Amino acid sequence: MTLIQLADRVRTEADAYRELERMRWHGTPVCPHCHSEDVGYMRPANGVSRRTRTGAMSERRVWQCRECRKQFSATTGTVMHGSKVSLRIWLLCFYEMCLSKNGVAAREIERKYGVCPRTAWHLMHRIREAMKGDLAELLEGVIVADETFIGGKEANKHADKRLDVGGGAGGKTAVFTLIDSHTGEARSRVVADVSGPTLAKAMAEQVRMNFSTLYTDEAQSYRKIGQKFLAHHTVNHSEDEYARYLPGQVVTTNKAENFFSQLKRSIDGTHHHVSREHLPRYLAEFDFRYSSRKISDEARMTKLVGQVGGKRLTYKLVTH
Repeated sequence: MTLIQLADRVRTEADAYRELERMRWHGTPVCPHCHSEDVGYMRPANGVSRRTRTGAMSERRVWQCRECRKQFSATTGTVMHGSKVSLRIWLLCFYEMCLSKNGVAAREIERKYGVCPRTAWHLMHRIREAMKGDLAELLEGVIVADETFIGGKEANKHADKRLDVGGGAGGKTAVFTLIDSHTGEARSRVVADVSGPTLAKAMAEQVRMNFSTLYTDEAQSYRKIGQKFLAHHTVNHSEDEYARYLPGQVVTTNKAENFFSQLKRSIDGTHHHVSREHLPRYLAEFDFRYSSRKISDEARMTKLVGQVGGKRLTYKLVTH
């Protein structure tokens, strides 16, 4: 499916609701309030639209649960809940995020779909919120771990924004990434630093260490952590070693290096600047895109729409 084909499918708001219902419910509507499947569609009197409280006509498709008697639609309880943005725009933006390898800037969404800057920014962040995976299940197997730093050089910043922290990684935000070599799943998070205790805590929350093998570079931070794994193999980048061949396995951190390469190119080229406060959602976006890189764009879209439920993201406008 191309973007043009999706646009043809959702010519009206009612079409957009039908498409969302198809991707979310796969033919079996479910009440978001009590999770009952005993629901019925509330057909409008004119068969097309119904009048809202404000007197406007809406093509929103409404269902009612026969168990809890509450009304709902395919957007109830999702990142789209309560949004005044057209559902057609939502679906097209979802697909653009799934199509693009380098991400989509909010300013581009603003120009392309005719929404205000604040709306475009909030819409994109809510889509990134939906991209967050389920971290309840621990990773297990061969795990590649590496860290990087996001941010500009201190020397390139305005004088009033420079921090007296020296060069190198000073003033940048540390990002720690784990990649399951078998499934290709990536999990990234912002960390305070790349010391051993910090990385050990982050790893313990996501990996079943006593059942896994760890691949890293020779950073000192991983030495004690590696003792908790079944095995810990390293490559020595300082000696230009990027792959070590052992019986039945190739030890490398190239998967993490490739992930960081795409992440940094996209932040620099598409977004230009990402604050530390909002960086976790951008990481969720690129984790999702990397983890689903081997499936089609349409399958990626269906997977993403399947994750929109139960995730709300609200912002309060701060006025001075």
